[in-house]
Amino acid sequence: MRYKLLGNTGLKVSELCLGAMTFGSQEDWCTDATESRKMFDAFVQQGGNFIDTANIYTGGESEKLVGEFVASDRDRFVVASKYTHAMPSRKDPNAGGNHRKNLVQSLDASLKRLKLDYLDLYWVHVWDFATPVEEVMRALDDAVSAGKILYTGFSDTPAWISARANTMAEARGWTPISALQLEYSLLERSIERELMPMAKAMDIAITAWSPLGGGVLSGKYSRSANQDSSQAGESKRLDSVSFRQLDDWSIGVAQCVDAIADSINNDRGKDQQISSAQVALAWVRQQGCIPIIGARTLTQLEDNMASLNLTLSDQQMQQLNQASSIKAGHPYDLMQSDLVRALSTAGMADKIDNHRFPF
Repeated sequence: MRYKLLGNTGLKVSELCLGAMTFGSQEDWCTDATESRKMFDAFVQQGGNFIDTANIYTGGESEKLVGEFVASDRDRFVVASKYTHAMPSRKDPNAGGNHRKNLVQSLDASLKRLKLDYLDLYWVHVWDFATPVEEVMRALDDAVSAGKILYTGFSDTPAWISARANTMAEARGWTPISALQLEYSLLERSIERELMPMAKAMDIAITAWSPLGGGVLSGKYSRSANQDSSQAGESKRLDSVSFRQLDDWSIGVAQCVDAIADSINNDRGKDQQISSAQVALAWVRQQGCIPIIGARTLTQLEDNMASLNLTLSDQQMQQLNQASSIKAGHPYDLMQSDLVRALSTAGMADKIDNHRFPF
């Protein structure tokens, strides 16, 4: 396991983050405390130090288990949790949202469940479009000043809001955003339009949730023997917590991942075989992001961690990029047109290397 600086900070986090969304026993897609502990220990043995949970995961049980697991060596771990969403049992309009009252209440409740004095990283779970940016950033900064959190991050928030929030924090001497948590995989690349260029410009880290596209990129839907895409989509249902739908395009991308895994395996010995999931995770890492790996079993987690031993070639990256390509959209499509490029470069576009253009 190697380590990366968390965005604009000096904090070192492992190049894979252990997602604790499955830690608990409340749902059929979760894993019990014993298996969760095995996964945590395996992650730590590989050098992992970055653990991600949230107040609502498994009704708070995830935070309780994470707190138990890190207790013996708390200072070694970078523990992240989130607020915004209300606990399922609460029927109070102020029990959810990004406002100061919910931040204070949620943070105190999380620290109590975790049995920790502070969190290393605290995420806004999703933008609520109700709370002013100023209120969120000042409340987060106050929590930092109080010593309850060390760093802040935004999850699932539009680029223009994140950019405004960070600029405001820098101007007012508040704690800036250090990281973003966003859905990113070969099946969901839309953050490449605005969020990734913004993060690069502002030196903000990106952690990628659902890097296997809800399990689609693991091969379990695309490797059904001799089935076409529609049949593969009908043969198995997606995980109950997946936000993705199976269709011909997603199955096609998954089959490209499968083909690259098979090609690599044909050149390797039986003891060095890789999985489709490892190819998909390697692609996310080589895009400069930190994959959040969440598993139901120790076997799944170990397979995911083995992706650290895989480096895809330029040709393999290109194959995957082409299979999963998205349209840049406006105004990027216009800016890339021959006419606009000619006008903006005095007809010398082919002689100018521009590393700043995002596409």
